Amino acid sequence: MTPLRLGFVWAALAAIAFGLTTPLVAHLTIGVGPWFTAGCLYLGGAIFALAAHRNRKTLTAGFATHWNVLIPIAVIGGMLAPAAYVIGVHASGALAASLALNMEAPFSVAYAAIVFREFVGRRVIVAMLAIVAGASLMALEHAALGILNVGVLFVVTATALWAIDNGLSANLSALDARITVFWKSSIGAALSLLVAFALHEPTGSAQTITMIVAVGAIGYGASLVCYLIAQRHFGVARTASVFAAAPFIGALAAIAAHDAGFGLVTGLAMLLMLAGVVLHATERHAHMHRHISEEHTHKHRHDDLHHSHVHEAAVAGEHTHEHVHRQLVHAHEHADDAAHSHEH
Repeated sequence: MTPLRLGFVWAALAAIAFGLTTPLVAHLTIGVGPWFTAGCLYLGGAIFALAAHRNRKTLTAGFATHWNVLIPIAVIGGMLAPAAYVIGVHASGALAASLALNMEAPFSVAYAAIVFREFVGRRVIVAMLAIVAGASLMALEHAALGILNVGVLFVVTATALWAIDNGLSANLSALDARITVFWKSSIGAALSLLVAFALHEPTGSAQTITMIVAVGAIGYGASLVCYLIAQRHFGVARTASVFAAAPFIGALAAIAAHDAGFGLVTGLAMLLMLAGVVLHATERHAHMHRHISEEHTHKHRHDDLHHSHVHEAAVAGEHTHEHVHRQLVHAHEHADDAAHSHEH
């Protein structure tokens, strides 16, 4: 499977896992404080990451090496963004909140293009616009006079914060995604819960708390692991644009739960968003490019056209160690991953 297709699969899995959370959060957290909800969601994410990666030594080493990035993404993406998102969901409802989440795509693509200088071709732009147009049509069909309410503005604020989080997380592409998710989730959850207790927020029943944590394990733990793996294979911009299908998934779930009706405009919006996802799934990007000689340590495998070094004992699958890259000039399909940040 090519890096583009592999990245698409991981990004699509992330979108499905996260997209289904908005209707669940809207229904499960009625009467529960937004900071407490955010803390429980990311507590679930931390539990998932810890269960998936039980090596305490590498968890500790990962934080010691990358604390300067892990702490900012925990505050921005694991504390501030989910609190704004939950406030928005409570104020605007599942459907409007799901659609507003679509703003994460243009924010992330703009961040990737401006900060990381990622190549964003016409196909990516068209795909992103198709998804945004579909979500916009659905929003216009159900919004009263097209006026955005305060809840939607809070969700849009959350997407802007998550876009910054996505960009910062790209600096951790060489780190195991489960380690990144654990520290982001655990620090974000701890800070959110501290604020919730300081504000004496309502917490709901033990059953409600358990269900919110479970939603967080899938929608924020598993989804974020998939998202970070996608970024490693696919780049910031492409991952964000495919992940823009998450609002569409959430909107469908809201409609299925009878939170909104289904009409002609909604059907047209679905076709537009599907077209955008298909454009990504079938994207091809190949040309002659140069890799400089370097020595570094990161997770890799030996069938990716870039790691041909020899081990004393046979090694299969992904593994991590210090290795040397010789200067290489070749052409093949690739995305804006850590090994392909060249100019176009």
